[in-house]
Amino acid sequence: MENVTKTLKNWASILEDKTREQAMTTATMPFIHPHVALMPDAHLGLGATVGSVIPTLGAIIPAAVGVDIGCGMIAVRTQYAARDLPSDRRPLRQAIERAVPLSAGASNNKISRAHTEERLAELTTLAEQAEFEPGAYAKRWDLQLGTLGSGNHFIEVTVDETDQVWLFLHSGSRGVGNRIAQKHIKVAQDLCAKWWIQLPDRDLAYLVEGTDEFWAYIREMRWAQRYALLNREEMMDRVVRQFSEWVGGEVDRLEEINCHHNYTEQEHHFGKDVWLSRKGAINAEVGRAGLIPGSMGTASYVVSGLGNALSLNSAPHGAGRNYSRSAARRAFTQDDLREAMQGIEYRDTSAFIDEIPAAYKDIDQVMADAVDLVEIRHTLRQIVNVKGD
Repeated sequence: MENVTKTLKNWASILEDKTREQAMTTATMPFIHPHVALMPDAHLGLGATVGSVIPTLGAIIPAAVGVDIGCGMIAVRTQYAARDLPSDRRPLRQAIERAVPLSAGASNNKISRAHTEERLAELTTLAEQAEFEPGAYAKRWDLQLGTLGSGNHFIEVTVDETDQVWLFLHSGSRGVGNRIAQKHIKVAQDLCAKWWIQLPDRDLAYLVEGTDEFWAYIREMRWAQRYALLNREEMMDRVVRQFSEWVGGEVDRLEEINCHHNYTEQEHHFGKDVWLSRKGAINAEVGRAGLIPGSMGTASYVVSGLGNALSLNSAPHGAGRNYSRSAARRAFTQDDLREAMQGIEYRDTSAFIDEIPAAYKDIDQVMADAVDLVEIRHTLRQIVNVKGD
């Protein structure tokens, strides 16, 4: 761990200068308590660095939560071993791609499953309690429950170091969560301008606790966090069903982990109750199960938190980008991607060049940097990868 400034501590051994500067700027905000914790996977983000943990008193920076509110991971450990699986994995990938709508803007055609209806009923009730209408943000928010999205979101079938099979996926609150975030970032910017507050970065605009705007954001953000968690559950139900049909047997969910890595909660740190925003970080309090994915084609990890107080009980959320998407497309080819994905069943398309493992930090180095934050329980390797364009 590196003490960068009095209010910034860094666990990243691989850190670009611009990322360091951005984190230092965030750490100068007057309501930080006691310090910003920069995770091993840190990279440049909107306003606040992706891979940072930001504790605040009396204020919240909406951009420091992120635009994909509640984005995170879910994993299910099954009773199957790799030797129990059919040799042809393509039918499973294609079945998952049919069951889960992929890509940005994708949605279900209709609501037909009882478990989908139950989750939507819960979300509708929660929205009423939060005093807002999700349809005002995204008309098809209900039809997007159980959809993946694009970018670095994925669904994978993996095996651990004992060859036991895990089902694993990464997604968030879809279009409705993004629009909730964008709206409140704009509200914060407008209020800071109205109050003549000088900001080091416009995207560090904040909402002041006690105002109507602050509590409106909290209510809607918490709803979006729940939407993201249920969205992952909904997709996992579908993946389990397709996997069950492929192997020809029921699936026992021996263990299930579902965790956010873009969210805010009230927590107690260094003597005070703070609003703790984890933007690209997971809760790693003592004994807490967590998930840290690599990129497509590299290892992912099931971990247990060590409760490191200086890190604010936090840990990295993944590998973190080394190349921007445009830079990755200039640097790598589809043949490079094919070589990196040898032995993994995936959709062979140039659309995924910007997701090539080489565009990300070395996940093994990230985990080495996190040795004081988490204990590795399982190392997962993909055998099937599903992504949206």
